[in-house]
Amino acid sequence: MAEQVDIVVLGAGMCGLGAAASLAEKGRGVVVLEKSRGVGGRLAGRRFAGAAFDMGPQYITGRGLAFSARVQAWRSQGRLVPWFHGGPAREDGDLMVWTGLPAMTALAKDMAQGLDVRLEHKAQALRPTGLGWTVEVEGREAFLARAVVCTAPLPQSLALLDAGGVSLDAPVRGRLEAVRYASCLVVMARLAGPSQVPPPGLVEPVEGPLLRVVDNVQKGLSASPAVTLQATPEFSAAWLDGNRHEAARLMLEAARPLLGTEVLEWQLHAWRHSQPENPLHDLHVEPSTCPPLLLAGDAFAGARVEDALRSGIATARRLDEVLDLAP
Repeated sequence: MAEQVDIVVLGAGMCGLGAAASLAEKGRGVVVLEKSRGVGGRLAGRRFAGAAFDMGPQYITGRGLAFSARVQAWRSQGRLVPWFHGGPAREDGDLMVWTGLPAMTALAKDMAQGLDVRLEHKAQALRPTGLGWTVEVEGREAFLARAVVCTAPLPQSLALLDAGGVSLDAPVRGRLEAVRYASCLVVMARLAGPSQVPPPGLVEPVEGPLLRVVDNVQKGLSASPAVTLQATPEFSAAWLDGNRHEAARLMLEAARPLLGTEVLEWQLHAWRHSQPENPLHDLHVEPSTCPPLLLAGDAFAGARVEDALRSGIATARRLDEVLDLAP
């Protein structure tokens, strides 16, 4: 039998958690469904053999008034620390660059406190049911919700609607399908000794397969020598469905001058939907008001962690208005 809830938020990334927290502050009953074993979405981390890594975003810059307030709160709670001042090579302006403590996942875990988050709940379909939505979950009981906020990458969101037999207006679907995502291959390598990455521990090469090289000791993340290598969108797309062992070899070879020591072991992670290349900049899209359905996430506001949170908060504000007007 389906569990009845007021609002279901799909996805426990920064957008979904921001939306859920904002709705909960308004007194709305919210359940967050997350397919993974932890919260954060791309704010994910990994540890092995004493080394620690951030697999997704490596930092935040705290742009925007709403996010600046959040940064100060996280800093006072010890969940966020300054990494360096001046902005990364590809940033404009004189910025303070911040990183999560003990990892970037700390920010998502803080957002999730007090929320009803159901991990390892993979949604399979969204079906309109009377004045609400039935959210079908793989291997589990369904949820019957008055409203749904879907923060998954748009190809996954559209697949959920297709599985539930939901037809969108052609112009709306066309806009959503037009959003393209860059992929990203990430190599996490444990080293025999300190790397040769210069302070402050971040290099963004101007050519070759690497987008970013991070020394995790200088970042304050890892107790033992370790680096994170993130590939460019072009290299990642070329190798996403290819021989990933060879892809990792090429990435490590490109990073060799910055390593300066033996690689003891490595692991590779692939983000198929790493970030939108052409976000809509609408903050959210509302395919249905009866029953309420809003799509949100980095595909709308932009690729930064800050943008995802901004989308979630704006989506919650709009859904609160819609529910107040509903019969």
